[in-house]
Amino acid sequence: MSTNTLIEEITPTEVSHRINEGKLDSIIDVREHDEIAEGAIPGIHHIPLGELEDRLSEIDKSKEHILVCRSSARSGRAAEFLKGKGYKVKNMVGGMLDWEGDLERK
Repeated sequence: MSTNTLIEEITPTEVSHRINEGKLDSIIDVREHDEIAEGAIPGIHHIPLGELEDRLSEIDKSKEHILVCRSSARSGRAAEFLKGKGYKVKNMVGGMLDWEGDLERK
């Protein structure tokens, strides 16, 4: 581990249940534009990883955010970065590779 910051994880199934129960404030997908075009979790906020630092003003510090990418590696880095800035975050383990819920085309 390159950091001693422990990031909480959440499974795609847990994310799906929370969406269905209306208990999810924010999902941030850090994949690239072409990846999003193939399908994304409905209602996500799309901020590619490379744009995250420049777009912090779009992220509400009072809410919890679930970070998502293809496999959970980039979203893990994004979660570490945001946690270091004082945001409440969880990383969706397994990423979109493990997502079985609805998809929306962007």
